[in-house]
Amino acid sequence: MDTQNTSVRPHAQSRNSGKNHPHRRTQHTQTNARPGGVIHDNARHTTRFTVIGNHLTQHPDLSLLAIGLACHIQSLPTGAGVGIKTLAARFPEGPTRISAALRELEAHGYLRRTRERTATGRIVTRTVSCNQPGRRRDGDPSETAPARPPARRAAGAPQQEPARRRALPAVPKPAYSSPALLQAATDVLAGLRRTDPRLLLSATDAEHLAPGVAAWLERDLTSTAVRQALTSDLPAEPLRRPAALLAHRLTAGLPPLPPYRTPEPPPPARHPLRNCDSCDRGYRGPDPHNCQGCAEKRTP
Repeated sequence: MDTQNTSVRPHAQSRNSGKNHPHRRTQHTQTNARPGGVIHDNARHTTRFTVIGNHLTQHPDLSLLAIGLACHIQSLPTGAGVGIKTLAARFPEGPTRISAALRELEAHGYLRRTRERTATGRIVTRTVSCNQPGRRRDGDPSETAPARPPARRAAGAPQQEPARRRALPAVPKPAYSSPALLQAATDVLAGLRRTDPRLLLSATDAEHLAPGVAAWLERDLTSTAVRQALTSDLPAEPLRRPAALLAHRLTAGLPPLPPYRTPEPPPPARHPLRNCDSCDRGYRGPDPHNCQGCAEKRTP
């Protein structure tokens, strides 16, 4: 039993890399899974950090500049300046690119900008940063929109997939909305089909786009100028979603707000021509009976 048969070929021993080197196997598997992909070297933050949702950092429609600008704004304390001039002085991008990025964030609900008049009569722009657009309603942070109960299906009825309609992109909102302004915006949208029949809109699409047109009209643009901006240089091929094209143009080409103009003082009152009761000469003045000379003579 102690004699070894030297004529038998030795068998190669099996090497179980996973059992002997589990760490090496895991590293090898991860390397082959995504070669060249990002590898995170993360450390837990305990101070000076901001929680930002992936719905913003991985937004499919926002530009990289808009995403970075939104992250910067959400990291600022309340009351910090976020005007175009302030941001242009802080970052190398110019005012034009920063203004376009702010319009993107405003169109997707991450910013709300309104113009308000201070006690001194000065017009200022108030900016509200929303870290989760659409989550809260009516400005109440404790109230969220209730979930809709699922529709009940009749017994025995075949289950059908509802036709899914892609939502239209968000459009700018006017700072001061009024029924007359929205009606004028709706009239502009209803008249687009006269310029191009492909721009025939449904009532739902017109209701969605009307605030965007109103935001243009409140910037001292005429209805003709807005119509020209929406209908010029359209593609020659058929338009599958004309409302989506108009929503993009309303957001991307939104002009800046007009500069504040001090209201002109009212013109001086022009009094009617009268005859003086004392000297019978014609005069204009606030006194209905005597001209200025006779009135001064009568004054003791």
